[in-house]
Amino acid sequence: MTYTVKSSERLRHPAAEMETKALLHLMNFRSDSHEIYYFVVDFFNDLTGMDNQARRLWDLQSKGAKNSSPKAIGKELVTLFKNYRSDLDFGFYVLFLGGVSNTVRIDNSTNIFDISNIKPASLIKLKEGLIEECQEKTYIDSASITKQVIDSFLNKVQFVIDDKKPSDYVRSIVKINRSIIPNEETLTAIFNEIRNEQAGKKNIRPLEDITIEGCDEALDYYHHLTSGEIKLLVLSRILNRNPFDKGIPPSFIPIFNHFPEEKRKNALDDCQIALTRVLFNKNCADSFWELFENVYLTIVSNPTIDVNKIYRKLNQRAIDDCPDFDVISLKYFISIVKDGIDL
Repeated sequence: MTYTVKSSERLRHPAAEMETKALLHLMNFRSDSHEIYYFVVDFFNDLTGMDNQARRLWDLQSKGAKNSSPKAIGKELVTLFKNYRSDLDFGFYVLFLGGVSNTVRIDNSTNIFDISNIKPASLIKLKEGLIEECQEKTYIDSASITKQVIDSFLNKVQFVIDDKKPSDYVRSIVKINRSIIPNEETLTAIFNEIRNEQAGKKNIRPLEDITIEGCDEALDYYHHLTSGEIKLLVLSRILNRNPFDKGIPPSFIPIFNHFPEEKRKNALDDCQIALTRVLFNKNCADSFWELFENVYLTIVSNPTIDVNKIYRKLNQRAIDDCPDFDVISLKYFISIVKDGIDL
């Protein structure tokens, strides 16, 4: 089983904003979003989601045009079709669109749909566009372009129409009280940072004519982001600092100074490792934001008390739902939040 990268997507129109919206759609707006750990950029397609063991793939192509005709939509399906016919098992196929013409959908109010919501006449045009585009590509075996194969592929495609502002996509990551969520300007700035990180993956090295034997090997080229990295970026913006910056958070120093001197470095390392585990634990994503909110609001309500007293005021269930934290590492995290809030 092999897969060869024939044409790097970085050669296409960048459409960076659409690609970032597509990434955040995969990360937050699907029922199986919690299963997606890696976001592989410009390798198999514009974007491909992957679970943490590289066993499942969510393949996505994006198109920024706001009024795509049925035939234009069909043409945009060609890279998804190429992957459908490859040796790798892409479990899901998503075409993320800026918009479609009024002739496409049966129900124009539905922005996530499959071919059952496409008008019969438009579906014929869509197939024509896909077949024409396949015939122009040298990397698709013309013998595979049969009615049966095309129909089987189209039955697996999900169409998604972008209907949100960049800030809405970032807001979906931060599952906390509205009073804590950053303002519109900051949310847009966070979106732009994610967009820049994603776009930067395209420039690491050319990917033409690379052959891999399994989808896990795509990660060797480091064209990917993880959901934890994106959460860390958002958290850093909210706290106005990177939680992993060198140095001890000032609010943590009174606790740190009680540690035996020979234990201090290891203790600090353990705190940072615990925080990393919390941020990258996909099973505790919602629990982390709930605990963060509890910490944040407790600090705001008690601006003069120290970290130990804040710890004792926290919701015990919220703490228990983030088992990667022990007492010391949670106090370290409380210190980071406390130092990051402008009280």
